[in-house]
Amino acid sequence: GGGGGGSGARRRMKRFRASKFRLAEARPARKEAWIRGIRGSSPAASGNHIKTSRRWIVFNTDSAGVLGMVPLECQDGDKRPVSELRCHSGVVADFDFSPFDDQLLATCSAEEVVKVWRLLDSGPDVSSSPKVALGPEGSQVGMVLFHPTADGILASGAQKAVKVWDVEHQQPLTELEPHGDLLQSLAWRPDGALLGSSCKDKMLRIFDPRAGPTACQSVQAHGSGRDSRLLWVNSTGSLLSTGFNEVREREARLWDTRAFHGSLASVTLDASPRPLMPLLDLDIGLLVLMAKGEDVLFCYEVLPGQPALSEVAQCRTESKAHGIALVPKPALDVLACEVMRVLQLTDNAVVPISYTVPRKSLQEFHEDLFPRCTGNVPGASARAWWAGDNGQVQRISLHPAHPPHPAFTSACIPSLLPESRALEPLPVEGQMEELDLSAGSSLSSPTGSLTSPLSATSGFASSPSQRSLQSILGPSSGFRHIQGTVLPRGTHFTNLKGLNLTTPGECDGFCTNRRRVAIPLLSAGGQVAILELSKPGRLPDTSMPTIENGAPVSDLCWDPFDPERLAIAGEDAKIRLWRVTPEGLQKSLVEPEAVLQGHTEKIYSIKFHPLAADILASSSYDLSLRIWDVRSRRQALLLKGHGDQVGRRVAGHGERLGKEKASGGSLRSPPPFVQGRACEEQEAGGLVTV
Repeated sequence: GGGGGGSGARRRMKRFRASKFRLAEARPARKEAWIRGIRGSSPAASGNHIKTSRRWIVFNTDSAGVLGMVPLECQDGDKRPVSELRCHSGVVADFDFSPFDDQLLATCSAEEVVKVWRLLDSGPDVSSSPKVALGPEGSQVGMVLFHPTADGILASGAQKAVKVWDVEHQQPLTELEPHGDLLQSLAWRPDGALLGSSCKDKMLRIFDPRAGPTACQSVQAHGSGRDSRLLWVNSTGSLLSTGFNEVREREARLWDTRAFHGSLASVTLDASPRPLMPLLDLDIGLLVLMAKGEDVLFCYEVLPGQPALSEVAQCRTESKAHGIALVPKPALDVLACEVMRVLQLTDNAVVPISYTVPRKSLQEFHEDLFPRCTGNVPGASARAWWAGDNGQVQRISLHPAHPPHPAFTSACIPSLLPESRALEPLPVEGQMEELDLSAGSSLSSPTGSLTSPLSATSGFASSPSQRSLQSILGPSSGFRHIQGTVLPRGTHFTNLKGLNLTTPGECDGFCTNRRRVAIPLLSAGGQVAILELSKPGRLPDTSMPTIENGAPVSDLCWDPFDPERLAIAGEDAKIRLWRVTPEGLQKSLVEPEAVLQGHTEKIYSIKFHPLAADILASSSYDLSLRIWDVRSRRQALLLKGHGDQVGRRVAGHGERLGKEKASGGSLRSPPPFVQGRACEEQEAGGLVTV
């Protein structure tokens, strides 16, 4: 008996195990991150009134027949431009994006015609976008829905009728048998094999459009015929419907088509008369419910295996909703554990609402929160699907290390461009813009200093950049929890004596590269100690070999491309180049490798170019900034124009200098191409490129 009880307990634990999404939190964006400058509206139609692709947000406006359009991603913090698509003469009842081609949008209205558009990239009015017209339908069209796996298959609903279209050939493939009353919603099963519908006659119907026009299954869904909606939960037969019960309370029900005689689970919300708009993330099972004219967002986890609808969170927004939409997965900030983002359409703004799962580490990819999701390459063409091909869309990872894939262009409407434009992958760490220097220039970059871009291996056409959750919820650095730790004493250098603490403020006091540390000493002749990083510990009490610079040290720096070369600027207006042997400093050095002369007063700052080999910049009390060609040991460029002492600068003229020299141009002092006030105080300041 004890063994049986333990087995039963394990079965119950397995059946009702806690979900990783039960702690998901809804966080509306701060007002600065709202998309403003729009005129949102919700006509008397059953749609959600706002839809997204990986590139665009499209929404109903207060002008009949006009849709508003803004980019999904905001470039460099700029305000999003708002475009208009004048698509119908009457109210736009519904619209839908292709799941594969981000520019393909289907629209419908009371005109009895469905239009499919290839959206233009820019402009305040994109009504001249290429389009095809499907129909006439014979009655007012109230809904359109693209197929989830086949390119160019579109379902449309008009009054009681449903048609399935081949958009490329602009012809209907089939018309399903009429419904018993007005159609209220359509939903393709995720694998594309079946089409479900909800109707004012309270019935849910399941069709196999390729097998015949008659419904293969049906069941009464809700006690009232008011505004029901239908969604598929998975490809194994689970459905979810929303509607009203007999006493006009709003409810959601979970169904299984394999036992289609009654719902498996249900949840009753309240007695509000406003119909619910449902959104479901198929990959993680989170359901979002909201009604037009309300400000409360309900979130449930759909668990068909238990079965259950488990409440996760409620979120109250600042404005009443006209519609809601899910943001495509590539736009999520996966490193911040943002598992879902909802866009709320209001009178004058689109408000992002992020759902995040708390984790201790917020700057790493959590595989369990982000299962593989569908990519953007269709599994079949329209004709192949109609002939029986059930090819599925490739599922891919959301790991940010995967570079974006070229965008897919549907054959339904030819692109205006010769070929599909691929999204450029983000630069990887260490990747720099290639310098335009000729092979014969003495200022070329060292071999191997540039990194090639990664090849595209992902199956997803990612958005131009993954929208950072920080820009929505407010400033929040990924390094805000960073902690500094002193390394063990065995890694320290101790017993340092005679350090020079009087170097100019522009100097960092010492410098290091990956092998050595150079430290100015307080002794005659401008001595510099060289310590090997591979040999930490207590330094001897006796004197050790040094570099004897011959003049007090004002600044020093290692060559980034030659770890044995050290440049030292002295108070005698000279720059001396010293070479340390690979074994380290075995004896004191008194003769430099080279001396660079040109400044007329004391030098206080020097810096090697970060990209180009053998380029060194220096600044002096003579109010000049000089660029040196270390290889030829001569001054290459003199920059003047400062009215006071030059602060710390970064070498940034290497590319321009290389072009001038390669073309045989004269080496002259170009004027600054931009300038501005940095600080109010006139004390010594610093500058570093970001």
